[in-house]
Amino acid sequence: MVTVRWLVTAGIVSVLGVGSLAGAGPTPTPTPEPPPAQPPPELDRADVDRAVGRLDPSVAELMRKTGVPGVSVAVVYKDEVVHIKGYGVREVGKDGTVDADTVFQLASVSKPISSTVVSGAVGVEGWQKPVNPELPEFRLKDPWVTSHVTVADLFSHRSGLPDHAGDLLEDLGYDQEYILSHLRYEPLAPFRASYAYTNFGLTAAAESVAAEKGVPWAKLAEDTLYKPAGMNDTSSTFQDFLSNPDRAHGHVKEADGTWKAQFVRDPVAQSPAGGVSSSARDMAVWLRLQLANGELDGKRIIAEDALDLTHHPESVANPAHAPAARTGFYGLGWNVSYDDEGRLRLSHTGAFALGAHTNVTMLPGEQLGIVVLTNGAPVGVADTVALDFFDTAQDGKPSRDWLPIVNALYEQEADAGRSDTDFAKPPADATAGKANSTYAGTYTSDYYGRLTVAEEGGGLVLRLGPQPQSYKLTHYDGDTFSFPTRGENAVGLTGVTFSPDGKTVRVEYLDQEGLGTFTRD
Repeated sequence: MVTVRWLVTAGIVSVLGVGSLAGAGPTPTPTPEPPPAQPPPELDRADVDRAVGRLDPSVAELMRKTGVPGVSVAVVYKDEVVHIKGYGVREVGKDGTVDADTVFQLASVSKPISSTVVSGAVGVEGWQKPVNPELPEFRLKDPWVTSHVTVADLFSHRSGLPDHAGDLLEDLGYDQEYILSHLRYEPLAPFRASYAYTNFGLTAAAESVAAEKGVPWAKLAEDTLYKPAGMNDTSSTFQDFLSNPDRAHGHVKEADGTWKAQFVRDPVAQSPAGGVSSSARDMAVWLRLQLANGELDGKRIIAEDALDLTHHPESVANPAHAPAARTGFYGLGWNVSYDDEGRLRLSHTGAFALGAHTNVTMLPGEQLGIVVLTNGAPVGVADTVALDFFDTAQDGKPSRDWLPIVNALYEQEADAGRSDTDFAKPPADATAGKANSTYAGTYTSDYYGRLTVAEEGGGLVLRLGPQPQSYKLTHYDGDTFSFPTRGENAVGLTGVTFSPDGKTVRVEYLDQEGLGTFTRD
């Protein structure tokens, strides 16, 4: 294809430069011009219109297959909103249809929104500032890393913190201050040489920028981006989402296949990483700003060089596993990749197991982007709409049935943290436990705080968290019990094992990084 030839030629020229003939004197070598920022566009308005024309039937079919209650979609092409529409309902069983102004929780699509805010607040140089001077309560296990880790390091997930560090503390009800101050207990992988996705690492970076400016993060986001861009239904506060009468309620899928608005996900502790709420209309404004390099209707909102920096690869998020495979990168709040035509592709997915699934994808070189918002736990719909859209624009039809592929990835992720032990089926030769009074008491962990076990109703109840959450323990075998986990990171039944001497208790699902053992006071 033309683009591939262009890439190869550019590569050869940049490597070889201008040679000199044998026997001739020295020849000055001119500095080669850098290649263009993007390959030449391949799509035209007809290609985009074809993909837009497929959206209505595609969304309808995906909603029919999965039962997801509500979807909202916006498409931007060459600074024009060429499609914006809501589908379905805000809440199952109640009046209220989804429209372009319905507000959804963005989950992790908050991250590229927040990186836009940071770019607007601190420019290029601010990305390289250490976090700790502005946020002294944020410390990591290695003091040297604590003093050197920058805003960019944390937005690109290369600090060395473990995957999703701090998320379980959030599930237990701890606030942002507690979580950020306790990440110092987490083990660290090599600094700037490893990748692990961390909501609270990114949150610390964003909060440090807000601290430097002397304002809360939500106000910094409002003053830097939402208000100047006219994104009037976008907010980084949970209360604004709750008070909006045109909001989409989060839904989870029941065992019988129906969807229920059972939970309300409060992401206030990780607001920069997962706490933004917005509508398709506002997100279309943000897409226009992104694709126009920080401008909106002729007005400069975000400095171009600072915004452009967020689109660069910073970390290797997904190494290639075969010679011809592509490497996946993470930028500053963005997944960064390159397609078969050599075009930069920026994307991010958001997912709350308690009821939200979102996707934003852009081809900046084509000035084309799409955002898909849904009010159901992730079953693949948001990603599939985006994948189908770009396939259709490029090739006239989807390249494959994306829904089962994407859904399988979410199912695999949900199953990853489940116990290898089936606690619902105690062994036939199970050993009886000791007297309940033997286990009752108070235990503590530097990381998770206090755990209490109390006799109640003839059994045992375990309590965890700052405003203790209660879990009824069910005996499994010997000194091992179980309870059903709750919250965003629930993994079904998990084990609770008391040491034979009664001095410690280990909670299995809290022990992913070796921090789940509590010592009796």
